[in-house]
Amino acid sequence: MKNRTILHVDMDAFFASVELLRHPELRGKPLIVGGCGDPHQRGVVSTASYEARRYGITSGMPLRRAYHACPQAVFLPVDDKAYVEVSKSIKAILHQYASHLEDVGLDEAFLDISGSEQSAIHIATSIKQRIRTETGLTCSVGIGPNKLLAKIASDLEKPDGLTVLQHSDVPTRLWPLPVRKLWGVGPKTEASLARLGVYTVGELAALPQASLVKHFGPAHGHSLFDAARGLDESPVISHRRRKSISREITFQRDITDWSLLDSTLEELIRSVVGRLRQYHYLASGVSVKLRFSDFETLTRSQRLESNSDDLVVIQAAVHHCLERFVLSKPVRLLGVRLERLQVRSRMR
Repeated sequence: MKNRTILHVDMDAFFASVELLRHPELRGKPLIVGGCGDPHQRGVVSTASYEARRYGITSGMPLRRAYHACPQAVFLPVDDKAYVEVSKSIKAILHQYASHLEDVGLDEAFLDISGSEQSAIHIATSIKQRIRTETGLTCSVGIGPNKLLAKIASDLEKPDGLTVLQHSDVPTRLWPLPVRKLWGVGPKTEASLARLGVYTVGELAALPQASLVKHFGPAHGHSLFDAARGLDESPVISHRRRKSISREITFQRDITDWSLLDSTLEELIRSVVGRLRQYHYLASGVSVKLRFSDFETLTRSQRLESNSDDLVVIQAAVHHCLERFVLSKPVRLLGVRLERLQVRSRMR
């Protein structure tokens, strides 16, 4: 996998930016998108505008905490349907630039443009201009010899950035960054590294490989050793097969009304079955997740007699899962997942 050229295209504050297209009067104000849009209700921040981020607002933060940090912010509810439609337009543009495109989520993608007759800078500039012209949104593009460096590069000069990060730049541009910028470094790994006195990528790169393997095991240790040096051989995967489709809802108030639980379950079932058919899959199993008021979380699963996308069949299996719970305390969260997906044959 030598001599690769990878682009990472990352939309800037995607949900918030889509909302600003619909509410231009909010430009320049701190904007937070999450939950039902009420910071006094349960929910988490999905996206915050850059004005809101200056107050320490981050994705995944509880809305109530975001409100206390920035009470003057404008809060809007998540509108999945609108974001999906805009994302489709963006991905249609990206597909015109590379045959190898890895769709990472609604707002980002990797493109392998190795061997292209046009320069990476030219392609990245063209992508940015097309997206701005056709959607009114900005994106940041990172260019690198692998996915790791391309992704890190796209985050270095946000918003509306275009950044190249080569192997020769690793000591000067990668090593000063905090270790959380690397793949595979989450809160637990970050805490473990801190106990070793490691806070930056450069400090991680200074550790012997044997020491990392000793503390984190062979797989994770070798991965950290390579990542700290900007090494990554993972390919751009054009077609990633889904393993499951799920949807869940956190109730604004813990519920004991089982009829509400049942009606909500019906809504979730119809949503996941709709997506199952949209992606041309069949499900082999289903599961239901309940989180109670004391945060105890339980799941019940059931295999289907045959692979299916039939609403009635899936409804019956999901309700059977629900009946296996002992509903003795209020419910905080309800979720449905379709599992062990198989590609549906076109000859049906």
